[in-house]
Amino acid sequence: MPSLIRLFIVLLFLAGLAYAGMLALVAFVQPRDREITVQIPARQLFGNEAGAGGPVDLMPDADTAAPVAPASP
Repeated sequence: MPSLIRLFIVLLFLAGLAYAGMLALVAFVQPRDREITVQIPARQLFGNEAGAGGPVDLMPDADTAAPVAPASP
C-alpha cells in the first residue's frame, strides 16, 4: 500500500510540473503574427483525374454530362 501512495504522489508531482510548464508558456511566450504563403500545384489541388499530368476539365459541356435518371413514382 505505501508503494501505491508513493506512485500517486509521484504522478501528481509530474502532473503539477506539466501544468506549471503550460502556465509558464502562456504567461511568458508571446506568439508572433506573420503571413505564410504555401504554393500548391494545380494537379494536387484538383486531383489527377485526366491521367498522368494531363489537363483536367472542371466544367464539362452540357451535352457530355451524364444523363439524369427520372424519379421513380
